[in-house]
Amino acid sequence: MRTAPHLSRRALLTAAAASVTTGVAVAAAAPSQVSVAHRSRPSTAFAGFRTVGRVKRAADGSVQYTWPGIAFEGRFRGTGVGIVLDDSANDYDVQIDATTVSRVVTPGRTTFWVKGLADTEHTVRLVKRTESPWAAGRFGGFVAARGGKVLAAPAARSRQIEFIGDSFTAGYGNASGTRDCSANGGVNRNSNADLAFGALTARKLGADYQQNAFSGRGMVRNYNGGDPGTDYRTYYDRALLNVDGDVWQRPRSWRPQVVVIGLGINDFSTPLHPGEPWATQSELITAYASAYHGFLDKLRARYGSRTFLVVSATLVAGTAFADTARGIVEERNARGDDRVGYWYYDDPGLDRLGCDWHPSLRDHQIISGLLDQYLATLPLDW
Repeated sequence: MRTAPHLSRRALLTAAAASVTTGVAVAAAAPSQVSVAHRSRPSTAFAGFRTVGRVKRAADGSVQYTWPGIAFEGRFRGTGVGIVLDDSANDYDVQIDATTVSRVVTPGRTTFWVKGLADTEHTVRLVKRTESPWAAGRFGGFVAARGGKVLAAPAARSRQIEFIGDSFTAGYGNASGTRDCSANGGVNRNSNADLAFGALTARKLGADYQQNAFSGRGMVRNYNGGDPGTDYRTYYDRALLNVDGDVWQRPRSWRPQVVVIGLGINDFSTPLHPGEPWATQSELITAYASAYHGFLDKLRARYGSRTFLVVSATLVAGTAFADTARGIVEERNARGDDRVGYWYYDDPGLDRLGCDWHPSLRDHQIISGLLDQYLATLPLDW
């Protein structure tokens, strides 16, 4: 296994939006008398859970993963639940009965416990807040506290949405509240994929989703021309981003009714440099459009003719991003595919107060609302 070099994950927008003075505080109110603790030796008594997102299952029943927004959902009866983890790279939120009760920061090899619950049935959800393209986390299952029992996993949801994109889709730095997050914990401590626009919209729709986002990557060109010879398409088919040649084994049950694609900010937001494959912006536009059509062909072949493919774009001032994306959709429609749509999002209320000028928590709420409005115009078969 070869580990690829780290790439800067910035996707800096070149125009600031209007300033907004109000923000959103993320409250994690815990149920009465809930306590959390760590136990150094993880249990091997793995039990029922279901996954949201792409994972690689091991022979012992545990799973590995690298994409942001991966979630594990379970049910149990009793006064507490343990979460078996082996991960020194990522941060997680723990949710009991749909309420966030704890944040777990780079836990290492441990069983994280939530105790002091009412002795009844509960739901538990563990969600990966951060990106980790070069380091896989491992989840070993849920275990019940003494006298309790892990129950059958929750049923899958019939609605499915796949989100494909870069740092905006990943929720990069969205919890920072300041564009320079070097003094308040850095990008990982200030990122929450579960509060990015895609996750917000999926929950409002009661949909399962995948958040297949990789910061700094573009359709043909990465941020500032970095890591040449690779782009988002290099990694899209993988379960584990850090494993060359890895291929995610798509379950037959994963056939999303909607795929929202957000790739292009990194292709266009920085000027071309000498030595890049494209000598002019015109050449870059041509390559981008050709690659995008090929990617849409791939998604159409994978998911069939009924899936809506949504090409999204946003403001990147002084570039051809939005116009090029719209033109791609118009060409697909002219070819007879009326289930390819164009979604442009922007709003004067966007403050871009996330790390490195990325959308803030409030911005993601606004963008999610705009996406909700767009999806409501589609004749979705769900």
